[in-house]
Amino acid sequence: MLNLETPRKYQVLINQARQVAQSVFRPISRKYDREEHQYPAELDMLAAIMDGMNDGTMGEGAGAGKLNSSPRHKQNTAGGIINSTNMSTVLGLQELCWGDVGLSLSLPRQGLGNAAIAAVANEQQRQRFKDVWAAMAITEPDCGSDSAAIRTTAVKDGDDYILNGEKIYVTAGSRANAVVVWATLDPSLGRAAIKSFVVEKGTPGMSVGRLEKKLGIKASDTAAISFTDCRVPKENLLGNPDIDSSKGFAGAMQTFDNTRPVVAAMAVGLAKAALDRTRELLHQAGMTLNYQSRNHMTSATQASLLRYEADWEAARLLTLKAAWMADNGMPNSTEASMAKAKAGRTANNITLGCVALLGTLGYSEDELLEKWARDSKILDIFEGTQQIQQLIIARRILGKSSSELR
Repeated sequence: MLNLETPRKYQVLINQARQVAQSVFRPISRKYDREEHQYPAELDMLAAIMDGMNDGTMGEGAGAGKLNSSPRHKQNTAGGIINSTNMSTVLGLQELCWGDVGLSLSLPRQGLGNAAIAAVANEQQRQRFKDVWAAMAITEPDCGSDSAAIRTTAVKDGDDYILNGEKIYVTAGSRANAVVVWATLDPSLGRAAIKSFVVEKGTPGMSVGRLEKKLGIKASDTAAISFTDCRVPKENLLGNPDIDSSKGFAGAMQTFDNTRPVVAAMAVGLAKAALDRTRELLHQAGMTLNYQSRNHMTSATQASLLRYEADWEAARLLTLKAAWMADNGMPNSTEASMAKAKAGRTANNITLGCVALLGTLGYSEDELLEKWARDSKILDIFEGTQQIQQLIIARRILGKSSSELR
């Protein structure tokens, strides 16, 4: 049974993450929002600290790099309740993203590609790539939310695979020292032939074409990467190289089951930042929330904040449930999509709503609220858009396949 209290063993981790958010991220947040594509050198000193936060607790930590890599869909038979790496990751990232989402995405060795490695790699591969900072490359110019439409190819050639194709919107694509690339072994076989490959930086045939200029999370670089006859060792194919049509898109979905609660946690942290600052500014203006007031005695501003807080709490609990289920070996694909859908939309609504409530103060660069409103949009897009999440949830609830419900 899910206990709604935060596990006490994670309190130190949460406090450390909040200190990083408040003392390191917040002071440089605006600087790197204005200086897009400049690497935040201040993060270098945090790399060892973050590694310690991950490794000092038997693999549990605040970043995406050490997500639970135990076999999925295997029920916890020990009889107890497990709170492990998925729970610690979402709790830590909520705090880090309370500071700055773009900087959180720029932490070395905490990339979304690391979560993909944890989801589908075998034990040998996890050991080989444990210290690698890995970005994740899914999206293509003609393939956005429909990951099954991937056209980047991987052709077996002796002991190697040869990759050809282009990936866009690769978070940390130019900074990470490896990229997890999704490619198809045989386009005619659809989803079942899509596999992921670790392509290390400097591999011949891999090149960064450009860095994107974006609406938000400007502290994080976002790259377009091309692969031209890029030769990758067969050992870099993550997981099972065999094409099993009966399992379909299982390997890819395991990755999403790991990463969607992570993105939901980012949205929860960002929304909390906006709510906290809005309450502070309203209090300075003489308005304080009274949770005991009757509805007809509550101002429109207070009523809006109360609705935002309720939405935020729902998103937070859905995120914790998805992470808890993963830690306890329960299939969580539906819950992961629910958390991602709810949290992404909630962060958008709350940040924009807080800007509106505060008027010119919320809209100006004197406050980080306008930045948070811009940053929030990506959290409703990457790792599957709002519409895709709703489609996945509907398929799961109704028992429909992708061909039956489009």
